[in-house]
Amino acid sequence: MLDTYGRKYADKFIEPAAGLFEKIKWKPTHVTVAALVTGLAAAVSYFLEAPVAIPLVLLWFSGYLDTVDGALARRTKQTTPVGTMLDIFFDRVVELSFIVSFAVRFPESVFSQLFLVCAIVLSMTVFLTSGTLLKNNGIKSFRYQTGLMERTDGFVMFTIMILFDDYMKYTAAVYALLILFTAFQRLILAINELRKTEERNGN
Repeated sequence: MLDTYGRKYADKFIEPAAGLFEKIKWKPTHVTVAALVTGLAAAVSYFLEAPVAIPLVLLWFSGYLDTVDGALARRTKQTTPVGTMLDIFFDRVVELSFIVSFAVRFPESVFSQLFLVCAIVLSMTVFLTSGTLLKNNGIKSFRYQTGLMERTDGFVMFTIMILFDDYMKYTAAVYALLILFTAFQRLILAINELRKTEERNGN
């Protein structure tokens, strides 16, 4: 939700960074890898019980870089299928690294973390399938289907889980339910749009 409605406000912070990376000859993939490394460092620092500010700053900087790589790719006309694939794959790696850290530090939350992983799998299945089947109508390299929980919303939830980790099993469960709602929201929207396309094509 925040990605869809807040992007126009965030662009003024994203584009200057994309311009800077363009000047120093970084490729979008370099920024994507930097986002991955920063995100993993955030999860590791949380696992090692570093002061809470460290994983939070690293987490949000990773998310910031994750938006800059796409802006850089469009700015330099270097949008590629490989870049898109790595971006999506690395996003999941960062998310899972945090979930593993949460589960190990708080064993009582393991069921909630498992529920969260299942919800992410279902949501991403719908997201990627609809991205393949639906006509692209945006600036991204494939159809980006909006929903209640998008990338930035996930960072907000991870922040809440980190700040209030005494309640980890509850915050993880709430996050999982929100993602599950998003999965069914996207599924219904995709089915409706696909049926309309079929009707227009006379199928």
